[in-house]
Amino acid sequence: MIALLLIVFVLGLLLRFPIAFSLGLSCCLYLLVKGTPLTVIPLKMYAGIDVFVLLSIPGFILAGNLMNQGGLTDKIIRFCNHLLGHVRGGLAFVNIGASMLFAGISGTAISDTASLGSVLIPAMKKEGYDRDFSCAITAASSTVGPIIPPSLPMIIAATLSGLSVGKLFLAGAIPGLLLGFGLFLVTYIIAQRKKYPKNKRSSFYQLVVSFGQTFWALGLTVLILVGIIGGVFTPTEASIVAVLYALLVGLFIYKKLNIKNITIVFLDSMKTTASLMILVGFANLFGFILITEQIPQTLSTEILAFTNNKYVVLLLINLLLIAVGTFMETIAALLIMFPILLKVALAVDIAPMHFAVICVLNLIIGLTTPPVGVCLFVASSIGKTSIGKVSKAGLPFLAVSLIVLILVSLFPELSLFLPELILN
Repeated sequence: MIALLLIVFVLGLLLRFPIAFSLGLSCCLYLLVKGTPLTVIPLKMYAGIDVFVLLSIPGFILAGNLMNQGGLTDKIIRFCNHLLGHVRGGLAFVNIGASMLFAGISGTAISDTASLGSVLIPAMKKEGYDRDFSCAITAASSTVGPIIPPSLPMIIAATLSGLSVGKLFLAGAIPGLLLGFGLFLVTYIIAQRKKYPKNKRSSFYQLVVSFGQTFWALGLTVLILVGIIGGVFTPTEASIVAVLYALLVGLFIYKKLNIKNITIVFLDSMKTTASLMILVGFANLFGFILITEQIPQTLSTEILAFTNNKYVVLLLINLLLIAVGTFMETIAALLIMFPILLKVALAVDIAPMHFAVICVLNLIIGLTTPPVGVCLFVASSIGKTSIGKVSKAGLPFLAVSLIVLILVSLFPELSLFLPELILN
């Protein structure tokens, strides 16, 4: 029976169905064949989305869209260009720096690739950068977003594991910075070797003015983190505060928002939220079926029968998650795989918070892993080049990501140090 569930799900993915529909169709067919009352569908879907912390997701999506429509992306890119543009390959550094700063607003790799890529890839091509390199660095830098807080995948992981959202945000900070600085290093080496262009150094005055223009945009991330970690408000309350902040900044400081584009932003945010919540609901139903069939228990037993070595188990989990992440969007993969593999991780004494960071890191690396990494497709479509060429240009960045993954897997302190230091 479980074979039917998995075959229909995989077939749906191969036919390019939305993941939520693939999940829903496979679950419905399974329940019909099994003879289970279909009333279980709305019950389990509602139970999946009836979680208080998930109320923060619509708020963060809306706040990010408001700030993006309100000119945030341009302000961040301009500031990074003043700060880093004078270095050889400066626009590539701007790409990475903007992703690290933009991470706090978008929280997802695909939206980062699309938003920043639409601006930076044409600009890099115009200045003389290789088309393939421009697309590859954009896709690679976008993976920093879901790690550096605040992060939608971290909120999902917290919901699935019962961990504190604030602690998980902090747990992702050091791995995210390691990933970002690793990309800086590789970019510097490539830029020197290929003699990529550099711009004139900005004056101190220009830098201060640019920071002042970007200050209010960056203030949103600070507000969210300080509020949640300091216990001023819950993640759900933080998302509402972020929306109000984004509205005020967009209307009265950046003055890019008006009734027309606010309406568009609200509609787009509603569509994104609805599609995500349907996915969460069907993923919960999918998880219920897997638990009924005792798949997590069976998988745990089989892996532990093969080995109970913590590091071998981590290696197997890493390989599985990267493979899954290559063809499945991060949040969808997290909803399906995290509850199953968490049981295995706990059996070999891997801390849940450490495991959550490993899972998110694996899945976002999968987004830039050839041949079907989703971010590679997005970047290549913007840059109008082949996925094969972008994949080849992205191999050095993929190598850096894998090195960071190995370090985070082997040294739990990289994930656990900040939460233990600040919140204990």
